[in-house]
Amino acid sequence: MFEEFSRRNRAVMAALTLAATRDWGDVGLNDIAKEANLSLADLRREFVCKNDLLRAFQTEVDAQVLARTKPAGPDDSVRDQVFEALMTRFEVMAPHKEALKRIAAYLRCRPGEASMFVCSRMVTQYWTLANAGAKLDGPTALVRIAGLSAVYGKAFSVWLDDDSPSLDKTMATLDRGLTNGERGMQSLEKVCETVCGLVRGLKRNFGGKDKPDGSASPDSGPVPSSA
Repeated sequence: MFEEFSRRNRAVMAALTLAATRDWGDVGLNDIAKEANLSLADLRREFVCKNDLLRAFQTEVDAQVLARTKPAGPDDSVRDQVFEALMTRFEVMAPHKEALKRIAAYLRCRPGEASMFVCSRMVTQYWTLANAGAKLDGPTALVRIAGLSAVYGKAFSVWLDDDSPSLDKTMATLDRGLTNGERGMQSLEKVCETVCGLVRGLKRNFGGKDKPDGSASPDSGPVPSSA
């Protein structure tokens, strides 16, 4: 990951290198620029703020996961594809686990700052679901993305402290979360189908009584002729 030796990639790797040995709050932009052998002006050209480097890391991880997992075929289960993609994500992030553990600990005590990553996490899960062939239109799409983001967030917290080579605890947490989420989505989709059916029925029964062009209905009788 980050094989391209660009200024942007050097800065992200420098930030993670420093975060592996320091509290994230103690890592400054000047420190990152120095570690990456860049000027502060170079860093500003690439990033808006320090947390923007973490969003760049998320984006690169997204791309790596998509490159390593094949798109879903007609016989593939969406759930299995999502499970594989998220476990691949943990594999991609493994070299930076210590840095991510320190960053997560810092953000856990600062919910306002952590909220800056909500949108990027949702984008990540959008691409995960898209690659798995999940349905991403209709009234349940946002719920599906938000639900997967919550499932991933819990599994990520477990992964940070899961030192076993097979990641048994992480896999169990992810499996349980996906199972519960799948059941919840099935129930929600049934409710949506019922509501949509009722709305369509109401439109059929009441939607055609008023003529938009002002023409008379068949029961209104003959129209009197003008004098």
